[in-house]
Parts: sequence; C-alpha cells; structure tokens
Amino acid sequence: MSRLTASQPPLPIAVLISGGGTTLRNLLARVADGRLTAEIRLVISSSSSAKGLQFARDAGIPTRVHSPRDFPAEAAFSDAIFSACREQHAELVVMGGFLKHVKIPPDFQNRVLNIHPGLIPAFCGKGFYGQHVHQAVLDYGAKVSGCTVHFVDDEYDHGPIICQRTVPVLCGDTASSLAQRVFEQECEALPEAIQLIADRRVRVEGRQVRID
Repeated sequence: MSRLTASQPPLPIAVLISGGGTTLRNLLARVADGRLTAEIRLVISSSSSAKGLQFARDAGIPTRVHSPRDFPAEAAFSDAIFSACREQHAELVVMGGFLKHVKIPPDFQNRVLNIHPGLIPAFCGKGFYGQHVHQAVLDYGAKVSGCTVHFVDDEYDHGPIICQRTVPVLCGDTASSLAQRVFEQECEALPEAIQLIADRRVRVEGRQVRID
C-alpha cells in the first residue's frame, strides 16, 4: 500500500460491539479531536441492550443489531454483518469488545481488526475474553501482560499481529486493577493500528505485518 496524501479522505470504518462500548467511545473521541483519520459509518451490536449503541446514536452514527440467535447458522450471521458493512462502504471493520465469532469473507481478508486484552499467543482463544484473560494471567503468575491488535481470521485470536503493548503485573493486582492498566494501553494501541492502516503503511506478508 502506498502512503496517503494529505488530502486523502478519512478511512471509512464500521465498529462491532457487544457491551458497554468503551472502545467505541475512545475511537469517537479520537476522531472528534482529529487524532484519528477515520470516519465511523456504522456500529453493529450483537445485543440490543449493549450500552455502546447509545454512544453511536449520540454521535449520529447508524446502528444495527444482529444477534446470532436470530440466524439459523454462523454463516448467515456473518453474512448479515458484512453485508451491512458493504452497504456503508466500510473499508475496515473494527471489533471493539465484540464477543461473537464470525466467518471472514474473502473481500474482508486483512480488513478486520480485533483488540485482545492479552499478549497473543498467550492467554487467548475461545473463552479468553475480558476478566477471564486477566484472571488467567494472575493465576499463572505472569510478570507482564498487555494487549494485542491483530487482523481477524476464522480462528479465535489467531490472525497476523499489528502491534502489542505491555504492562507490568504488580504484586497485589486483581483482575480488575490489571484490566484497568491494560485498557489504558488498548486505548492507545487500537487507534495507532487504525491510523497506520489509514496511512496505507501496513503490508501483510503471510503472518508478518510490515509497517512502511
């Protein structure tokens, strides 16, 4: 990918959520203050009760709710999500606390990002999300943790890694206190990765992500 010119329009993105929407709120703030060259065109939630939907509505962003329970199979659920993203001409899909598994269609390969609250390939995979990750880190006795931004493929927490940030695991940490420090780094790492993609600086070569 070549670097964008200064006149290049913001990168159109869709954001997928499942709950409180704190990651979405961070992205909205970054866009609003000019630190992120992106336009959030759509927010899709897997739950109608997700609090994050209100952040989108307050910002005037279209929303959709697609629950896996409303579809006969995962393929149909995935099709509905990516069809909505195509309708809004989203060039990038960002999973911001999205807890449902989807199948990535060929036209969205290396165009879907996820932020994981751990250092992949440790403490990741099916069932490792939210507090489960942080408690597993503490139970194992790890001395560092952090977050990982990666492209999404058809396996949990498996696609090529774009960037990682670390935090120390402190004596006396709880899952909640560790989660707070990790989330502070998530708020930096995810916008950083999106901006690199918006600047056309990211190349994927097999499992290696090259930053130009």
